Amino acid sequence: MTQNRLSLQRIFSYFKTAISGKEQEFTSGSIRRAIFMLSVPMVLEMMMESIFFLVDAYFVSSLGANAIATVGLTESVLTLVYAIAIGLSMGVTAIVARRIGEKDVPGASQTAVQSIFLGIAVAILVSIIGILFPKEILGLMGGEPELIAEGYKYTQVLLGGNVTIMLLFLINAVFRGAGDASVAMRVLIFSNLLNIILDPMLIFGFGPIPAFGVQGAAIATTIGRGSAVIFQLLILFYGWSKIKVTFKDLVLRAEIMMNLIKVSLGGIGQFIIGTSSWVFLMRIMAEFGSEVLAGYTIAIRVLMFTLMPSWGMSNAAATLVGQNLGAQKPERAEQSVWKTGKYNAYFMLGVSLFYLLFAEAIIRIFSTEALVVEYGALSLRVIAAGYVFYAYGMVIIQSFNGAGDTKTPTIINFFCFWVFQLPFAYLAALVFEWGAMGVFLAITFAEILIAVIGIIWFRKGSWKSVKV
Repeated sequence: MTQNRLSLQRIFSYFKTAISGKEQEFTSGSIRRAIFMLSVPMVLEMMMESIFFLVDAYFVSSLGANAIATVGLTESVLTLVYAIAIGLSMGVTAIVARRIGEKDVPGASQTAVQSIFLGIAVAILVSIIGILFPKEILGLMGGEPELIAEGYKYTQVLLGGNVTIMLLFLINAVFRGAGDASVAMRVLIFSNLLNIILDPMLIFGFGPIPAFGVQGAAIATTIGRGSAVIFQLLILFYGWSKIKVTFKDLVLRAEIMMNLIKVSLGGIGQFIIGTSSWVFLMRIMAEFGSEVLAGYTIAIRVLMFTLMPSWGMSNAAATLVGQNLGAQKPERAEQSVWKTGKYNAYFMLGVSLFYLLFAEAIIRIFSTEALVVEYGALSLRVIAAGYVFYAYGMVIIQSFNGAGDTKTPTIINFFCFWVFQLPFAYLAALVFEWGAMGVFLAITFAEILIAVIGIIWFRKGSWKSVKV
């Protein structure tokens, strides 16, 4: 009994240290402790990111199936923005982690500035398209005329304000690469609290504030993320983390920028491949009506809530790989990956069992419409059945990225998503008339395939010799 109490006290002590961000040395000492110290704030950070989706879905669900479907279609398009943001952030994390491992903090700071410049440039292009063509975008995604008329302003605001998404991802990637995961976590806690307060006020109206409907959710999210970006910039400029940016750093450095682009291109490519497949899957789902699409949209948002913690552990593996390779410790980097994968698998197994047992009850939190609940629950169960494979697949893929080897995951994603998943989903759902079940199976089988191929490739060890 005393021994159990001591173990709990030790875990609680580790937890407080991880949240505070006091420990920042991850290239020596216990690997298990390093994984814990990085994973806790990264898991909480990713959960905070997924809460954006869940909060919007919860409040918007009361507006009807069209509003939920609008959110789903828009988020599918936004996944392309996320693909660029996450792809760039992979390059940023890999380079910053490598520089920190090499004890080159000024080089890490200069990389941070170049990533911000690049993110702003990309976001401006997306904003122009989103502001000018929101109706056309929803139409291309298969939205019905009534849905487009009701929801296009939601699409317009989110795409128009995508710079908040871009910079939030990129600057947090800087913090993660430096091992300052607790800073990234605090930023997203602040952002989410603001979004939770603003969402009901702007959707339903509050005092002098008019009811904006589904558009209000987009305004609230953009304000929440924008405020977080301001917070991030203050942290960078005032040196409240390991990375400090000064005014002399605010110049374009072509060599660092080109290195960042080179490393990031593979990350962008792999996520454009992955997320564009989600866009096409959403387009197939649109063939089965707004209720089925709404159920699928809710299920995906719920799934994202538990995938984000898994993604957080995967990010911890990426940081450990980058910093240990920078410190010339490739074997420690490899051990970190296998241990993180094991812990991630334990977590995902528990989550999958929970979804299998309580799928209907979870979907009913967001909607009581019979078809929405039926297809949402079916989606949860089928996709969660492969969660243990996802756990290893996500860690392995992120470990390649943490090493700066973004090319390998791009090839794996191309084969598993475009060569396998999309043809399978189309044939199963529409040609063989399996309906939505065909799409759900395609998602599960593709993720299992990614895990198997990734593990085989990782064992070859070529990632250990990548230079960034």
